[in-house]
Amino acid sequence: MKRGRHEAPLDGRDGLPTDAIEGYLLARTHQEQALREAEDLCARMPWLTTAQAEDVTHHYLRRRIDLTRRILLSTTERAAQLQEEYETRYALLRRSLLKRHAACASAFLACSGGISTLICLLTR
Repeated sequence: MKRGRHEAPLDGRDGLPTDAIEGYLLARTHQEQALREAEDLCARMPWLTTAQAEDVTHHYLRRRIDLTRRILLSTTERAAQLQEEYETRYALLRRSLLKRHAACASAFLACSGGISTLICLLTR
């Protein structure tokens, strides 16, 4: 996996990325739910003709799918922003930790060198 990139895992059977399959299934679920809602709406308006009910259903589906698409896109954009923020923060913390470890190691080596020198001088 490359740094900063998400690679979709492959499904063992047919090699399709599971993220794409999951996205397709999610879209189909939203579309079917919107269709049921449109049919329920038309059922509550018995005075509509068949053509009018189909027109209402078509418009409702289109609006609902557009709304769902906007919501999902804003969610993915926010997820990308959060990922970037977390990666930036992680890099800063990692750099800070590395600096602290390097400083501690340097101090330890300096102290051990000083103690070793002191021991050599005292044993003479």
